Amino acid sequence: MSFITSHTGEFAALLTAVFWTITAVANESASRKIGSISVNIIRMFLAVIFLSVYNLFARGYLVPADATAYNWIWLSLSGLVGFVFGDYFLFRAFSVIGSRFSMLIMTTVPLLTALFGWILIGEKLSLPHFAGMLLTFTGISMAIFSRNGKGEKLSLKLAPSGIIFALGGAVGQALGLVLSKIGMQGSYDPFAATQIRVFAGAAGFAFLASVLSRWNDVARGVKDRKAFTAVTTGAFFGPFLGVSFSLMAVKFTQAGIASTIMAIVPVLIIPPSVLLYKEKVTIAEIAGAVISVTGTAIFFIS
Repeated sequence: MSFITSHTGEFAALLTAVFWTITAVANESASRKIGSISVNIIRMFLAVIFLSVYNLFARGYLVPADATAYNWIWLSLSGLVGFVFGDYFLFRAFSVIGSRFSMLIMTTVPLLTALFGWILIGEKLSLPHFAGMLLTFTGISMAIFSRNGKGEKLSLKLAPSGIIFALGGAVGQALGLVLSKIGMQGSYDPFAATQIRVFAGAAGFAFLASVLSRWNDVARGVKDRKAFTAVTTGAFFGPFLGVSFSLMAVKFTQAGIASTIMAIVPVLIIPPSVLLYKEKVTIAEIAGAVISVTGTAIFFIS
């Protein structure tokens, strides 16, 4: 029990990776049906409901009235950067190159997070932590860039626009994580912090929908039963559970470490790909998963 308590941030990051795997699969399906802006608007407003109900029962606040002006400013900025900028581009990538390749490119998030953490809050990483990052990246690369049965390299024919969208998502997520850590001041409740971020994200996407005249698309998305179900699933495991646990992770451990553990999503997304899309898993992909988990384990013993 003491081991779990002393590594709360790392375990929260692992749960975040699971939640983000679920939301990535759900949001890819929804984005292809109704578009990224519609998906984001619907899921943001659903997340507002989820978080408001949770915080009312768990903390006694329907809205985070106990937050300081400092909390509101930095967490709102985090929400605009992470959700409006980051998720807009990530969801565009989902619709262009799919969730599997998008999440592969998102493995750049830990490096970007560590960079922003160093620039903004002076965080430092030890040599074992860098070794863990390297192993995690190596494992993820092996899992995604595996060889087929004929010994040929996996050919990735990705649209340049999809790669750019995914990189934009990585920058937004990384900077959003660091800004969240600043906004929580090391002690503010992660779920309340997420609620503030979601408020900002909902406002930002509402502004985009108005400027781009997308409200009719949003209405059609709400009426599409399959798309709405997928968005609801993505909202519950994404902005509600996933983002809240990601903030818990950066609250209890360094942002770069938390982000690296959360980067194992491309490995976790392999089983859903097998079950839903009947893809074959190679020995190289299994080895990549083992190496990735080994890299993650370094954070627990460092």
